[in-house]
Amino acid sequence: MAKLTSKKSEVHSNSNKRARIEVAKPAKRGVPTSRSQAKEITTAEATSKPQKPSKSKGKEKAVDSTTDEGHLADESTTPPRTFKIVAGSYEKLLYGLEGSTTLSDGELGYEIHIKPIFAFPAHVSCIKAVAASPNGGKWLATGSTDEIIKVWDLRRKKEIGGLMHHEGSITHLNFPSRSHLLSASEDGTLCLFRARDWTVLRSLKGHKGRVNSVAVHPSGKVALSVGKDRMLRMWDLMRGRGSASTKLGKEGELVRWSTDGSLFVVQAQSTIDIYDTTMSLIRTINHPSRLHDVRFCKRVNGEGEVLLACAEDKKVSIYDVPKDDLASRIVGIMTGHSNRVKAVDTLAISLPASTPSGRLTTTIVTTVSSDGNVHVYDLSALPLNSTSKEIAEIKPAASYSTKGTRLTCVTLADGEVSTSAVDLTKKRKHDEGESDDGENDDEWGAGEEDEDEEEEEEEEEEEEEEA
Repeated sequence: MAKLTSKKSEVHSNSNKRARIEVAKPAKRGVPTSRSQAKEITTAEATSKPQKPSKSKGKEKAVDSTTDEGHLADESTTPPRTFKIVAGSYEKLLYGLEGSTTLSDGELGYEIHIKPIFAFPAHVSCIKAVAASPNGGKWLATGSTDEIIKVWDLRRKKEIGGLMHHEGSITHLNFPSRSHLLSASEDGTLCLFRARDWTVLRSLKGHKGRVNSVAVHPSGKVALSVGKDRMLRMWDLMRGRGSASTKLGKEGELVRWSTDGSLFVVQAQSTIDIYDTTMSLIRTINHPSRLHDVRFCKRVNGEGEVLLACAEDKKVSIYDVPKDDLASRIVGIMTGHSNRVKAVDTLAISLPASTPSGRLTTTIVTTVSSDGNVHVYDLSALPLNSTSKEIAEIKPAASYSTKGTRLTCVTLADGEVSTSAVDLTKKRKHDEGESDDGENDDEWGAGEEDEDEEEEEEEEEEEEEEA
């Protein structure tokens, strides 16, 4: 595979490879700048169903908006049975934890365990953002006020190199798929990288000033961003250009899509504004304290979604997300921190076989705080139904202390997938007439030996040289 460079001039030279991207030219039309114009963006454009990703090993077809390969989203996979937590800090330290579940005699019939696997200074300045590639991917990206994006091989605990395309602090990182990384910066730009060789596919410009947050729709075709210019912008990732924008009237700090892509939220200070896909405001949640992070998550018990809100009040509030005009309300709280909760992430995992409840999967919620603690919660503790007077209190299922490090950001990454899950997936492919020639080795290979990974990388390098 191509090596990352630490020299800015060399990184910029990679942009010459953009000629390999085949982008269909869209019809000319003005970018809407008012709410009435933004409503013309059809729901279908933002909620298209994910297409099947390309299965070519070691080689990726050019991005084309008319083909399935132009799609950035990965198809869902069997939840992993282990997981990794990576957290960044003001003190430039990067912490890595490994989590697993075991059978127990407790009420749930299983326990969650986490243990440290690494801790080291990853940047020369404060770490502001961290992201892991999804669906069994092995990449980890960290962003800092030193203006560098570091890329790591999470399985081998090895630094790959640094991306120096931005000219400002890195504010947000997101892997919309295993093969793409999207970044935001104080320089006012968004960058889309291809993970195979870390080429800059697109540099999206439109914000005037710092970009605070970016969120990619579950389809992988559309992204939203907010920034210091008080604008909400929508980006067409297939064409690499802006498709809509609207004035918020305040500086949006975070933007997040719902898990089904039918809603998104913009967080600013202590408010959460909920929008539909036409960028129309549905309702506003006024939280009692300053917010730092929000995230949608599917319920474990029952249907629908909840919204997790981290704040200065030292806890994570769980809001329901009704589809009608009813106001959102707090149905649960996650406690255990002694200082502001800075960030949250979620991940569905597989449970040990033969649990008393018969449940095969659950969703874990990981939080980090300025108190230096990493907490893991089990969302199955949130009851199916609750009245307006009932607020479920969820305590940590597992914890780790960094002994006072001021943690700023966190991400959850897939670990190993159970053998039975792999066999089931292979059987399904066989039944559907699909070949299993190893194109997804890196998806299931979190537990493989380093020798196997080295052989895979050598094969990819040979294929690239032949091309």
